[in-house]
Amino acid sequence: MKYALSIGMFILFFTGCKHSKKTPSTPFSKLIIESVIEDSLLNIRALEINEQTLKAVSSIGDVYTYDTKTGQMAVERVSEDTLNFRASAIVENSYFALSIGSPAYLFKNQELVYEETHPAAFYDALHFWNSKEGIAIGDPTDGCMSMVITRDGGLTWQKISCDILPPAMEGEAAFAASDTNIAIVGDQTWVATGGRSSRVLYSSDKGMTWDVFETPIVQGLETTGMYSIDFYDALNGFAIGGDYTKPKSQHSNKIRTKDGGKTWEVVAQDQSPGYRSCVQYVPNSNAMGLVALGFAGVDYSQDGGATWKHLSDESYYTLRFLNDSVAFAAGKGKISKLTFK
Repeated sequence: MKYALSIGMFILFFTGCKHSKKTPSTPFSKLIIESVIEDSLLNIRALEINEQTLKAVSSIGDVYTYDTKTGQMAVERVSEDTLNFRASAIVENSYFALSIGSPAYLFKNQELVYEETHPAAFYDALHFWNSKEGIAIGDPTDGCMSMVITRDGGLTWQKISCDILPPAMEGEAAFAASDTNIAIVGDQTWVATGGRSSRVLYSSDKGMTWDVFETPIVQGLETTGMYSIDFYDALNGFAIGGDYTKPKSQHSNKIRTKDGGKTWEVVAQDQSPGYRSCVQYVPNSNAMGLVALGFAGVDYSQDGGATWKHLSDESYYTLRFLNDSVAFAAGKGKISKLTFK
C-alpha cells in the first residue's frame, strides 16, 4: 500500500509445523539490545534468518548478509538499478527480493524472474511453502488482491486469476510494513489485508483455492487494519496493526484466533501496545509468547496477547527469531540483535 509505512522483507522458511514441540521457553522479563550495524542512511524494512545467516535488503536495493556466529558482514546490490525492496525470502541457497511500485521486479539470486507493469502494482510480502512453491501478494490491480505463485523453485511466476480469488472490498489493500502479511503452516496460508476493509484470505491447499474470513480489527480508513500476521501452528494465530497515523491508539488493534483464522477476537482492548508493524510468536512458547514492535518500541506478551509488557522504546520495523531467546530486528538506520531474558 503506497501510503503506508514501508517495511518488510524476509520470511522464515518452514516445511512442516511452524514451531517444534520442545520444552516451553521461560517467560521474558528483560531485553538486551546489541548493535549489528548503524548508519543514518540505512533504511532496512525487513530481514530474514536461515539457520545462522541473516539477510536484509534496503530501500535502495543493498543486501546485507550477516553471519550470526562469526559476526562477518557483506554488502551487495540486487540490481544495477536503485530499487525499493520491501519483500524477500531465503529458500535453501536461493535469495529472492521483490520491489514495490510499477514496474514490480522479482529477483532470484540477482536474476530477474518476474516483472509486472500496472499503474496499481504494489507488492507487499513474499513467502514460500517449500523449496519449490512460493507466493507473493500485493494491492489489488483487477478487482482482487494481486497474487503471484511459483511451482518451480522461483524460476517462473504466474499471477492468480481473480476468478478464483475473493473480490477485493472497496479500499482494501495491504501494507508493505514488515513483510509479514503472509503466514504459512504446512500447506495452509493466511493473508492479512488492510485499509478500509481488513480481512484474512485463507487457502488450505497452497493457493489453489481461497476463502475469506472477517476480522474485528480497527478498519474503515486507508491507514487502518492489520499490518502483520503470524501463526504458531494450524490453529493459533495473531495479528496486529492499528493506524500508523495514530500510533498511541490501542483500540481494536490486536486480534487472536484459536480456530485457524475462521473467527477472531479482540484482545488487550484499549491497552498497550498501540500501533505496531510486526508481530512474531516466540518459538517453543506453546502459542503463549509474542513479540510486537514498531517505531514506538518493543513489547512482549507471555499469555497469548491478553496482556503486554513494554520492553524498549527503541524504534524498529520488523523482527525475526533466531531461536527461542534471540531475535534480530531492523529499522531506520540500524539492524540489532535482541536477546530476551
